Amino acid sequence: MSKFLKLIKNSKGATAIEYGLIAALIAVAAIAAMQNIGTKLGTTFNNVSNEL
Repeated sequence: MSKFLKLIKNSKGATAIEYGLIAALIAVAAIAAMQNIGTKLGTTFNNVSNEL
């Protein structure tokens, strides 16, 4: 039980969790942006292909 209480009081664990959440948020935003860019890029290639 005392080890569990020490783990809760340890601020390094909380900081690591916060950094993990920030990294996850950045990853989700990057994936969303890349999907949007990929769709636009696909449309551009299709337009070029149709013009040829």
